[in-house]
Amino acid sequence: MSARIEYDLLLVGGSPSNLTLAYHFLELAKVSGKEFTVAILEKGKEFGSHVMSGAVSNPHVIKKIWPNYEELKFPVEAICNDSAVAVLGKEKKWDMPAKLYPKSLDKTGYMVLTLSHTTVWLANQVTEKAKDVPNVTVDMFTGFAAHGVVFEDGRVAGVAVSEEPKSEDDYVYAKFTCFGDKGFVSRDVVDHFKLRDCPQIWSVGVKEVWQVNEDYAGKVWHTLGWPLLEGTFGGGFVYGMKDKKLTIGMVISLDSQDPNMNPQLKLQEYKMHPWIQEMIKGGKLLKYGAALLPEGGYYSLPKKFYVPGAILLGDALGVLDVKSLAGVDRAMECGYQAAEVLHDALVKGDFSESALAPYQERLENSFVIQELKKNRYFRWAFIENPKLLGEYLPEIARSIDKTNPWMGMLKVGIKHPLGAPMQGVRSLGLIEGKLDIGPIQYKADYRHIVPEFVTPKYDEPPHDKSTIYSRPDAVFYAGTKYHEGNKHIDEFNAQVCQQCIGKYEGLGKTTPCVADCTAEVHRIDIIDDLRKHGMSLENCVHCRTCEMVCPEVNLRVNAPSQGSGPDFLGL
Repeated sequence: MSARIEYDLLLVGGSPSNLTLAYHFLELAKVSGKEFTVAILEKGKEFGSHVMSGAVSNPHVIKKIWPNYEELKFPVEAICNDSAVAVLGKEKKWDMPAKLYPKSLDKTGYMVLTLSHTTVWLANQVTEKAKDVPNVTVDMFTGFAAHGVVFEDGRVAGVAVSEEPKSEDDYVYAKFTCFGDKGFVSRDVVDHFKLRDCPQIWSVGVKEVWQVNEDYAGKVWHTLGWPLLEGTFGGGFVYGMKDKKLTIGMVISLDSQDPNMNPQLKLQEYKMHPWIQEMIKGGKLLKYGAALLPEGGYYSLPKKFYVPGAILLGDALGVLDVKSLAGVDRAMECGYQAAEVLHDALVKGDFSESALAPYQERLENSFVIQELKKNRYFRWAFIENPKLLGEYLPEIARSIDKTNPWMGMLKVGIKHPLGAPMQGVRSLGLIEGKLDIGPIQYKADYRHIVPEFVTPKYDEPPHDKSTIYSRPDAVFYAGTKYHEGNKHIDEFNAQVCQQCIGKYEGLGKTTPCVADCTAEVHRIDIIDDLRKHGMSLENCVHCRTCEMVCPEVNLRVNAPSQGSGPDFLGL
């Protein structure tokens, strides 16, 4: 009979939040001298291989934990020395005056990071620190995913590390389990304990890294407008990195009315803009990837950040602040605070739920939740007033191409002489946190889809076709690799998919899962004269977009086995 594998701490996901937790826990344990065991499960083949983000990050948490981060060769791509927010027409760009956009979007002095490299560095810091703390055993498992949560006697007891567990060898147990994943298994903790009254809403980030001919290191642009001119919330970003590399990406909200939005195609249209074409001219695509971002903010937070036997951190908790486009420092702060609470509980031998309560108290008093609370209506302002993105922004974008942006603003005022100013004042009050309208209630992303939605048609700007990649070609640059027999996406009811296909094809469209997939996974097959849903799972980049936009809630993306999936190192 197999012995039960049990640790003091089990960290699910090799995320910045969990790796920060592990490092700071080692610091505390070195002082206390107590003996502990810690396990970190990372589903990727190595740390960082499933991590992707923008990212331009406030360095304050890094400096707090590693004051000598430069000496330790923390992997900084550049320090932002030129930060701009721009509105794109189809042909021209307008850099907005600083007074017209939130101060939080000024990234001057922030670190431009490749988050996968940052994650590798964090994992190495944990490994090196563990050598200096012999009283703590740290086991770091790559290629091991958590496939399910173990609930025992009303508490989280650990996770299953096999898709079909058959013996005790297929489970890892712990006194405390920490979830730093993007929802692959942490959603089951949230659902089991009924923690969330207001649903989380999501955006998908699609990103490419280019080798270019000019040096843009330290230059940061965030953009609105082209090609998102049909009312969908989102925008683009361009970050200059060292060695003449350029990050080009888009963040697109999944509460779009458009059932056939196609984020990967939107990124290609973004790259067609003359401004970006000039930067990537003669360049070379190096990497492509996609990942979800939780953007519901304050009102989508779970009621409790902890449950008996477990805590939620980072994206599992949902601490990204969409107004500031900031998540990395928030996630790391979660890990820092969790380490102190967990160390204290383990030293006292207190494994009760109440022992974890200080974790939520600490976060609520920190910049993490304080800023989320201040910015709690930012996302809601655009949901409440769809004209902001559906009418006003397109008018301004057209004017950028034809005359100037101020003329566009004037036209908005003329077309809406009463509504625009009044709505604008209210929307600005919500965006800046000057109004308090009480709790809000989001709808799940798929519930925003309008099957009959007509997407505005635009002629493509002139562009070099060699810089534009089809979705199947883009998958090559995500480096996906799977073990034989991989089946990590559940389709609950094939008949439901057939009905969905019939509905959307009757409207001259394809299904949202096929259209919005950021790779080339979902397809429609003809079998026995029936149109059925099929999947090329070997292409999946694990973004979970299909799950969020499925109108019938008929899909679930699970963690893969044996380190399968994309290779995001360098993204």
